[in-house]
Amino acid sequence: MAKKKRAKKHEEEASEAWLLPYSDLMTLLLALFICLFAISQTDEEKLTEMAQAFTSAFNMGGPSFFDKAGPSASPQRDVIASEEEGNSAYIQENETLQDLKEQLDEYIQQNSLEEELSTQLEEEGLMIRIKERALFPSGSAELVPESQRIGPIVAGLLAAVPERVLISGHTDTDPINNAQFPSNWELSSVRAMTFMKYLLAINQNLNPARFSAIGYGEYRPIAMNDTPENKQKNRRVEILIARTLRFNPNEGVQPQSDTDIVAK
Repeated sequence: MAKKKRAKKHEEEASEAWLLPYSDLMTLLLALFICLFAISQTDEEKLTEMAQAFTSAFNMGGPSFFDKAGPSASPQRDVIASEEEGNSAYIQENETLQDLKEQLDEYIQQNSLEEELSTQLEEEGLMIRIKERALFPSGSAELVPESQRIGPIVAGLLAAVPERVLISGHTDTDPINNAQFPSNWELSSVRAMTFMKYLLAINQNLNPARFSAIGYGEYRPIAMNDTPENKQKNRRVEILIARTLRFNPNEGVQPQSDTDIVAK
């Protein structure tokens, strides 16, 4: 009987031997999941403390996996700081363009120019649209006296900011073919150049290096060319005060190039 009891006791002890490695395995798995959870968090300070705690607990002085679990050093922080500064500059520039728009909108309302002049804040910058009749006679690139109501105020606004300025001429689809303008390309280009030179002449504070002029002819309409009213909308000169920065949510704020502006 004594031998049977001893054998039974020995079997019970052997059956419980798996508990020790099992508990060690669970402890290691718990540590692993805590580490993975910490890595997924954005709190850099807590993550660094967690990595240091695990390094002390599991490392005996040599290199450890947990040494790489914390946030990277200064280079990443420099990039983040740079992006934050870029966002601030983008917001400040946008506020400046918005202020210019409000000033010009007020002038338009006070002088009853709603039918000739309009503004729109776009992705590329502040767009100022002037209808043909406010600047030029039909089929001509000679400025009319009416342009003196618009030119000085536009030139003054442009002198108040450092951004680049793109002046573009546009026509409708009605063909033109005379000795001066063989096509709408020439007409729109000369109109853009004429108005640009006019702005530079009436305000000496404007830096010519900021300005460029281009003619698009009938190829960038803002309305269908199916009625006289729509054709009148398409015959216009546009002044784009181009943003210096463009916002990219995936890559941060980046400088906007001349190629980006003209392509759009």
